[in-house]
Amino acid sequence: MKVKHWISLSLASLIFVGCVGTMAKNQTTEPELPAKPELATQAKTPASTIVKSGSFQSGEHPTQGKAQIVTQNGKSFLELDQGFKTSSLGPDLVVVLHRSNNVLGSAKPPSYPLKEGEYVVLAPLQKFNGAQSYAIPANVNLKNFQSTVIWCRKFNATFGTAPLS
Repeated sequence: MKVKHWISLSLASLIFVGCVGTMAKNQTTEPELPAKPELATQAKTPASTIVKSGSFQSGEHPTQGKAQIVTQNGKSFLELDQGFKTSSLGPDLVVVLHRSNNVLGSAKPPSYPLKEGEYVVLAPLQKFNGAQSYAIPANVNLKNFQSTVIWCRKFNATFGTAPLS
């Protein structure tokens, strides 16, 4: 009985070692290529110009980070920084530009609802935290908008807002 047990254990060990050896053989490493100078340093990329910026304030849900509007090659973008963070509790969260510089002061708590005609929707929120960028349509006159808002369209609730100046 002990011999059968010993043979079974030996066969299992042999199979295991054989599989590990085969796996190691099949894994090849790519040869390291010599470093090439970055093309980006050779080609000049147009610089972004910051038009407006501000820090987020919490509305119905905790929201933090910074937002800025930048222009590059004649196009405008709203950028949220790496420190941006908002709640993941809302469905249908969108990023909007708002006409007021005091969205929270001009709306009623706890949801701080937005009124139609006071904002323009840029796009659905890409992610609940971290850096992200949103194109601003060319027909949007940035002089008419004073804040950016993270807004739950389904429940008309302002998660957070950043006055821009």
